[in-house]
Amino acid sequence: MRYVRIEDINLPELEVYTKLSEVQLLRYYEPDIGVFVSESANVVLRALEAGYEPISLLVEDHRLEKEARPVIEMIENTFPKEKHDGITVYVASHELVKDLTGYALVRGLWAVLRRKPLESIEEFIKDKKKIAVLYDIMNPTNAGAIIRSAAALGVDGVILTSSSVNPLSRRSARVSMGTVFQVPWTMADAVDSAGTMLVDILNRAGFTTMAMALDDNSVSVAEPKLKAAEKIAIVLGTEGDGLPKDVIKACTYTVKIPMSHGVDSLNVAAASAVAFWEILKQ
Repeated sequence: MRYVRIEDINLPELEVYTKLSEVQLLRYYEPDIGVFVSESANVVLRALEAGYEPISLLVEDHRLEKEARPVIEMIENTFPKEKHDGITVYVASHELVKDLTGYALVRGLWAVLRRKPLESIEEFIKDKKKIAVLYDIMNPTNAGAIIRSAAALGVDGVILTSSSVNPLSRRSARVSMGTVFQVPWTMADAVDSAGTMLVDILNRAGFTTMAMALDDNSVSVAEPKLKAAEKIAIVLGTEGDGLPKDVIKACTYTVKIPMSHGVDSLNVAAASAVAFWEILKQ
């Protein structure tokens, strides 16, 4: 690896860390695949364990021998020498990078990594029986929290519509505690995301689709016939608006979490954890 001490955070070669949006990162370095930026040693380690290839690191100097050391050793032990010889480790003072993210808990180490090609929906669901579907969930905190619950509570894979936030966005990956690299996921293209297309694909593939929504026809999340289904797809909508009516209608069941004290609903991330636990537990 090549170590470079930096004194100016605004150098052009550092714009991938400091300036580029998530959309711009999709076309940076690799026009057909793109890159992403991960924050904190633990999240970067999980990305490396999942086989994502690093391009560069940015490390605070006083963390180089502590937090950064396991990351650097994993790169050296995992990737061929010609690969890690081409990786640049930018080293900077805390003062130089302290305003890079605004979150003290993630300061210290960042990495730029290559993305992987996404599987088509049909290919993705072939070997899966417990799917979570995120319809137009654009809040990265909610997406990261849902994926963390999915990883912890037995979901085989997560599908996101094309308008949803990408799970590799910095905040989603951070909130997920790196589980975006542990539970398989893919994003539907614009065609498969339109209308009820995604639910239709899952229905044809034999999934019992379950729309999480408040509706006169909703059944309780504790309904025994839900967990009895052989292949399950739990469908979650965006905070506030929820799922589109046509998507709800296209699903096999509409499912609700019974509420108390006049509360009408839970945050979608909290609701996902309850649904995964109740429906998927054996």
